[in-house]
Amino acid sequence: MDFKINQKVKLIAPLPYLKTSENMPMLRPPDLVAIDEIGEVLSLKSPETVEVKFRRGNFLIDIDKLQKVDI
Repeated sequence: MDFKINQKVKLIAPLPYLKTSENMPMLRPPDLVAIDEIGEVLSLKSPETVEVKFRRGNFLIDIDKLQKVDI
């Protein structure tokens, strides 16, 4: 799947944990982001991972766990 910066996305499945996108990443509980919450892609970290800004923080998420949202 091809994601672009500033694209709106949402989770398609619950995650076991969330990994922050800070200089020193930390693992956070998965309940910080709801399944139906819409986030925005901030950067493309690797072919399989993107940085997404949600209401409660910025997290590194694999692209197979995300779905594009048309607003």
